[in-house]
Amino acid sequence: MRLSRFAASVSATLLTAGFVLAGTGAAHSAEPTAATGYVALGDSYSSGVGAGSYDSSSGNCKRSTKSYPALWAAAHSSAAFSFTACSGARTGDVLANQLAPLSASTGLVSISVGGNDAGFADVMTTCVLNSESACLQRVQEARAYVANTLPGKLDQVYSAISGKAPAAHVVVLGYPRLYKLNGSCIAGLSEKERAALNAASDDLNATTAKRAADHGFTFGDVTTTFNGHEICSSDSWIHSVSWPIENSYHPTAAGQSGGYLPVFTSAA
Repeated sequence: MRLSRFAASVSATLLTAGFVLAGTGAAHSAEPTAATGYVALGDSYSSGVGAGSYDSSSGNCKRSTKSYPALWAAAHSSAAFSFTACSGARTGDVLANQLAPLSASTGLVSISVGGNDAGFADVMTTCVLNSESACLQRVQEARAYVANTLPGKLDQVYSAISGKAPAAHVVVLGYPRLYKLNGSCIAGLSEKERAALNAASDDLNATTAKRAADHGFTFGDVTTTFNGHEICSSDSWIHSVSWPIENSYHPTAAGQSGGYLPVFTSAA
């Protein structure tokens, strides 16, 4: 079984430490301390909204034990795991409220952010409750924001992460396309609306991937793992309009474990 980059680094560090402890005191003092802690930042797609099993202490942030960060940390016995991702977070919220756990000892960081900055909730509300033309107009406004304004906001977040955790390997996770086109849905949004929303997701991913690469970060594309599991597929890993309402258009527990976790594990 192939170890992830981060897990392999931790294993190598522990193995090296074992050899050093068996050697001389001089050799032990020469070994640097490896950065091994894991910090999970971001919005509701990282906190696990829609997956259930929320940590009661996380309050409205709704951090789920079934989210990909919690699943990865449990499987890899990370030396230290800090989970600050929060439902509804925008780039400014990450900067103001989530970066405290980052330090020189942080070896791995994950983050998904940008969808809320682009008005994800308002876009979906407009499309569900209003006309096709109103939906398409609102989607176009969001796409313009992603192209013109979001890059600078992502730069601020990514630069702050690098400044606080200079040794960290940073994995930026994208977003799935919401809809399988020409799928099984017989009601709800039109195909034109669904296609526009998917195109907006593609724009968001492209912008995020470009900014991540420019900062030396790894981008995790989840459109591949969610392919065939979008809304209107026979096995959706994304909630459609549902109750509680905040679950709507978020990954299910299967989406976290089958859609996000493999991508993050491969990139970590």
